[in-house]
Amino acid sequence: MFIMDSQKDGITIFSNFVAHHRGQLESSGVPEHFWEVLCKKLNEQVFDAGNTFKLLKTEYETESVKPSWQVVVSREEGVEVKDASQIYLIDHAWTFQVSEAKRHLKTISGLLERMKGLMGIEDDIADDEAVDYVLNEMWKFNQTYTVGSVSNAEERIPVWYIMDEFGSAIQHSNEPTFRAVPFIQMPQQVPYTLLFPVKDVATGEEVTRDYVEGPITHPSFRDALLLPWFPKSFVLEDFRQEEPDEEYFLEGHVIESLPDLDGDHTFKQEHKAKLKVYSEYSFVNKYLKHPKFEITYVEEDADILWYIHHFKDYRELRERKSSAFVNQFPFENVITIKDLICIVSRRTSNDIEDSDSETLETKPLWLPTTYNLKTELLKFVSYYQHRQGKGLDNHWICKPWNLARGIDTHITNNLNHILRLPFTGPKIAQKYIEDPVLFSRADCGDVKFDIRYVILLKSVKPLVAYAYRNFFLRFSNKPFELSDFEDYEKHFTVMNYSDSALLYRKLCHEFVDEFQHQYPAHKWDDVEASIFKMLHELLVAATSRNPPIGVAHNTQSRALYAADIMLAWRMNSKGRLVMQPKLLEVNWAPDCQRACEYYPDFYDDVFGILFMDEEKDVFKLL
Repeated sequence: MFIMDSQKDGITIFSNFVAHHRGQLESSGVPEHFWEVLCKKLNEQVFDAGNTFKLLKTEYETESVKPSWQVVVSREEGVEVKDASQIYLIDHAWTFQVSEAKRHLKTISGLLERMKGLMGIEDDIADDEAVDYVLNEMWKFNQTYTVGSVSNAEERIPVWYIMDEFGSAIQHSNEPTFRAVPFIQMPQQVPYTLLFPVKDVATGEEVTRDYVEGPITHPSFRDALLLPWFPKSFVLEDFRQEEPDEEYFLEGHVIESLPDLDGDHTFKQEHKAKLKVYSEYSFVNKYLKHPKFEITYVEEDADILWYIHHFKDYRELRERKSSAFVNQFPFENVITIKDLICIVSRRTSNDIEDSDSETLETKPLWLPTTYNLKTELLKFVSYYQHRQGKGLDNHWICKPWNLARGIDTHITNNLNHILRLPFTGPKIAQKYIEDPVLFSRADCGDVKFDIRYVILLKSVKPLVAYAYRNFFLRFSNKPFELSDFEDYEKHFTVMNYSDSALLYRKLCHEFVDEFQHQYPAHKWDDVEASIFKMLHELLVAATSRNPPIGVAHNTQSRALYAADIMLAWRMNSKGRLVMQPKLLEVNWAPDCQRACEYYPDFYDDVFGILFMDEEKDVFKLL
């Protein structure tokens, strides 16, 4: 309880409040003249919106049209922007992460009934059906904020919430009279929504807010983002994709300094009996036993710099130590960032602007159709609506550009859901593989799996690259079906980040034997050949352009990447079902712990081919 015993106490409380909340208030655009009243209302828990506003319900003669709500100003003197008292607390009816939403509705007492009332769902609907209805409709009601580390993006988790009945009744306007912004009271970590005016509003006038406020990259995107509330057709928009200019590739990118390569150096191996390796990665230090290499813990003594942080100053390295190698290539981000690798991959098709008019299948076939929801939103909505019109599967997986481990990743066929996701950060929408090749596990049934191939890039000009023959496998833990997309162990394959999930292990030669038994009509050698062809096409596309839109040549660079691949069923031109590789992503500095544990010679083989031309357990990508 806020009790102001003296003016001094009040000043201290307010100064502490500002110290805890200034950054949050400023970033949310809450005018400073509201702050002191807000402090008082939070401490005294004053929810006094009922003194200034009232809810009006409009019912329609046609039963098919739901009743609608609106909020109007009831205060006789109206509301003025300059009036410091006109800031209000709105409570939250439901706060959740999407993966937990279904469980909440089924287990939290009273929540389903409250959501049904708030969303206007009929009372006589069965609970299971009501849960599905709420999960579908909630994207018209929810808002979002992020909790976690400010400095570490991977620790920042988006949280969704639905305001109480009063807040949820506030309608949209492109010229709103109020703003409603999320606010976290510190240090208690209690969330609220703050409502305050942006225009003077007379008694009887409606309270409105902008449902899609925030930075919008193109004015026409507003109509697309408002689709959950205001349906509209975008099928006349051209959904074919074009490669963006250099500025797109450079956005948010820390530029590398490129070396002067007029006099290319070639390291003379015979000058040293052993090459000294400075590694930031503990598994290199532990497992590298090759007689031609030795570990050093002095960076300046190293002939090979094996970093796990991004290296940028290639020019300085050449000038300082032209005989040293580094485990990165300039501008390799064009294949390691999710949106850029899709742009690069589309270069491999001679007809990249076209798609099959019946199946809408895009090129290359090994790249799942992918749109950037920040820059290609209208194209995506058009493509979605074209698929919808043809009755084609419309499940999509939406991922952040540069986060790993499935963070803020969603699988859905609900367009409203997809259109709300850019508000938690930039996303790509990638066609979900609805008919994957499955692997039969005796312990649980037919599950999804993905295949990780290690790519070893030795040179850009000329292109010299290898795939490590011993690939790695990851499996889901539950039988696959197109449902329950919140169930991680059914739809995802990476289990080593969870303490509770079973990690199903299988070596590649064991997998090949079982695969051939399960799919005798499909030779693994043919499947692998198609994967190697795909990886070669990707690298050709990535190195065929000069930086910043392509990987740069650097004679001191060598690199290890991991390509994650799934297999999908596809009908070929002869009407035969074939296994089509699908490239999911490419990672630099991947986790190689399992590689070392499964194949203790892993780093001996890697360093042998990258620095000694020893081709062992590798396939040259030609």
